[in-house]
This record gives sequence, C-alpha cells and structure tokens, in this order.
Amino acid sequence: MPADPKVKQQGLSRELSEGPQDPGMFEDIPRVREIAGDLGSQRVKDKVIIITGCNSPIGIGRASAHQFARNGAKAVYICDFASTHLDTHKRELGALYPAVDIHTRVFDAADEAAVKHVCQEALDTYGRLDVFFANAGISSAKVFWEEDTQGFMNMMRVNTLSVFLAAKHASRAMLKTSTHKPYPQGAIIATASVAGLRSNAGPTDYSASKAAVVSLMQTCAFQLAGTGIRCNAVCPGLIETGMTKTTYDAARARGSTGKIGQLNPLRRGGVADEIARAVLFLGSDEASYVNGQAWAVDGGLSAGHPFVPGKLA
Repeated sequence: MPADPKVKQQGLSRELSEGPQDPGMFEDIPRVREIAGDLGSQRVKDKVIIITGCNSPIGIGRASAHQFARNGAKAVYICDFASTHLDTHKRELGALYPAVDIHTRVFDAADEAAVKHVCQEALDTYGRLDVFFANAGISSAKVFWEEDTQGFMNMMRVNTLSVFLAAKHASRAMLKTSTHKPYPQGAIIATASVAGLRSNAGPTDYSASKAAVVSLMQTCAFQLAGTGIRCNAVCPGLIETGMTKTTYDAARARGSTGKIGQLNPLRRGGVADEIARAVLFLGSDEASYVNGQAWAVDGGLSAGHPFVPGKLA
C-alpha cells in the first residue's frame, strides 16, 4: 500500500480548540451535553450553501435547495450545467423564502476553474462557506462491453471528478474564519448511490463512479481530521428524478407503477424530498458527529439480499 500523504496542519474545530463545555447541573446530575444546541426550525441558520445539479424540476438538487432555504440558510447557490429551469427555481425559492439570498450559476461541475470560482464567490460575498452539496451526475443504460473508453471516462468525469473538485475547493473555503465564524467548520455532501454500495443496482460505469464517490468522502474526511469539516455521501435508491423519469414513465404507460420499488421492504420508490431531508440533516450541526459515512436512503433495499417477492420459502 502507498504511504499515507503527510497532511499540513490545518485550523482546528471549535470542539478541539475550546474543549468540553460545562452544561451545568439539574439537581444533583449534570445536564445533557450538546454540541449543536437547539436548532428548532433553523437547522442551517445563517449558513452559506452551494448545490450542484439543480436544474431538474423533480431532482434532488432542487428539493434540497428548498429544505436548506426553509431551514434558515443565509444564501443558497443553485448550480447546473443546464439552465432550463434555474430561473424558475430562483423565483419560486425567492417567493417562498424572501429572507434567503438565492443565486443561480451555470457551469460544468467537473470544471475546476468554475468550481473554484463559485467557492471563492461565496467567500467574497459572505465571508464563509458552510455546505457544499455535490449532487451533479449522469447515468447510462449500457452494459459494460458496449461502453467505450470515452463514455466510461465521461461518467467518471461528471460523477466522480466533480465531487473531488467540490471537496478540494470547498474544504479550503470552509477553513476560512472570521468574527462570525471563529472556527473552521463545514459539511461536504456528495450524491453517491446504492449502486456504489452493492452490485446489480445500476450499470457498471455508473456504479464504479458512485463507489469512487463513497471512497472520496471517506478519505477526504480523514485528511481533514480535526478541522470540523465533515464529508459524507448520501446513497439514494430508486428515486423519481429527471434521471429515472424514463423508467417511471414507462411503468405508467404499462400500468405497472406498483412494481416500482417492489424489491425494498417499503415496496415503493422514493421522491426527491426524502433524499433532501437526509441531505439537510448531514448539512446541519445536528449531524456534528456524522463523518466519513455512506448513508443509504433506499427504502431498505441495501439491507438485505435479493429475493423474489412471494417466494421466500
């Protein structure tokens, strides 16, 4: 195995800098120690957030933008390579959450200069970056022997390189401190997939790219040790999004929507908001001790072995 790279000393988190805080006493026992405190309905209060892959009207990116804005974000950057619906999303978010600054940005999430620029823009405008949700991704429908080198590498570029770049530049921005943010802290969240955890949940190139996303979040978490910057992957199962729309449309046309999600114990597919709520948690201080994880949000699909419903015995 190659030697671990030497990591230069980075800023330390509040917890390491200040040490345990005394919560006081209730009668003769100590009160419960808390890291996040009472966040109420403001789970990401005053946080500055960047989300890629936001254009789709039924996508995880758009749903996550709503959850972050609803829960007290100071600013949300909704970004995508395509711009078809971004302005509509901005108007909707602005109407629902007028106290939140909504910015639209059009760029390729695998373009390093563009990713670096949007992170720097957040710093220049707000003096901080708190959450980067690297959600941009593509899929394919080819078996591996039909895929060519160019197609495979493009899958890795969009799905994996984009996450690497997000982690690289967001982490540098999250180390920035100020009077409003005295210690480094942040959450880098990447969209992986159950296909990155188990085989037979997606095409080979897609699955490989998502397995790499899981590994990136795990290794980045360790190289950011002590900084208070957390890195996690969310691994959706079958969710109705722009990427899976053809599957859902075909099922509706055949009258077989009841079969969607039949292999998971909830016996249904999911909707984007169900993933967005997991992303909200990972981006909030409520997840202050969740780091380096690949969280399957899949109705239970990855919890068991494949079986044919009705033929268990």
